[in-house]
Amino acid sequence: MIKEGLYTPSEAENKIYNSPWNIAVDFEVDMSFSPAEIATMLGEYEEDHGTGMDIAAISEEIYAYTSGYPFMVSRICQHIDEKLEQNWTSNGIEEAVKMLLSEQNTLFDDLFENIHNNEKLRELLYDLLFVGREIPFGIDHEIIGMGFMYGFLKDANGKARVSNKIFEMRIYNYFVLQEITDADYSLNSAKSAIVHGGRFDMSVCLEKFRQHYAEITSGRDIKFLERHGTLLFLSYLKPLINGEGDYYIEPQVGDFRLDLAVQYRSERYIVEVKLWHGEKKHEEAYEQLFAYLEAKGADEGYLLTFDFRREPNRERKAEWVAYNGKRIFDVIV
Repeated sequence: MIKEGLYTPSEAENKIYNSPWNIAVDFEVDMSFSPAEIATMLGEYEEDHGTGMDIAAISEEIYAYTSGYPFMVSRICQHIDEKLEQNWTSNGIEEAVKMLLSEQNTLFDDLFENIHNNEKLRELLYDLLFVGREIPFGIDHEIIGMGFMYGFLKDANGKARVSNKIFEMRIYNYFVLQEITDADYSLNSAKSAIVHGGRFDMSVCLEKFRQHYAEITSGRDIKFLERHGTLLFLSYLKPLINGEGDYYIEPQVGDFRLDLAVQYRSERYIVEVKLWHGEKKHEEAYEQLFAYLEAKGADEGYLLTFDFRREPNRERKAEWVAYNGKRIFDVIV
């Protein structure tokens, strides 16, 4: 069983903190917090500290990242309280999430020990996050049952899913870093064109990726492209923003797509990654990206589509498109 804290109970007895956010016990049953329970804890905190936070909105946002996972809820709150000057806002939560994602603790240690030691689990997580496979949930399935027992897989209406967004992002980073380590190409020339004057040019990044992708996938079979296309893009992107930015992913399985928010310094870029399923689906992707831009209050977005057809004359493009008052940079690779 994964520890739900940084210390075992015996260690915790000798390690006392003046903070309401420490959890240092083993949980043998599902003790996930609901948004209402998170709100109750925040309400008690607010009575003592009077920060003026929007309790309902903050509790929902914390839940959106953690799905109520007790250690993650507590750790995010602890970082905001102790390290981020009680910045109980969306920006404060994002900063706390960044801090959590960069930590080494027993929770993530156990996760990656299992991934390292179990190839079938590694393949299943890769298929869920990078390939968008719909995998039925079954507690008696050897790998799914193990993932559920350890807390990083869940039953979502009969489908296997990674338990929460924090786990998803940490697992994405694991695979992306593996790919970067194994890659033999240099991004130095691309970075000088993409990052200039302290700004990140996402349209140039996608155009450069389109060229890079054509070079490194030449001659590859369709199964390789379908399986690894998204990983290749994220492993291309991460070194370009490393040190100055990060990305956040909201995967959508089934009709596979990724909603990707890229933060570089003070700028944010909204990118949707899709697979080509015909002109009609491509038009629908515009509407999906438009809705995401509206939700994030953005006027520009980027649509990256992987087209695995082998037709010699199929379209490859990178162009700005006007859509319902938004500007969308549409790239097909």
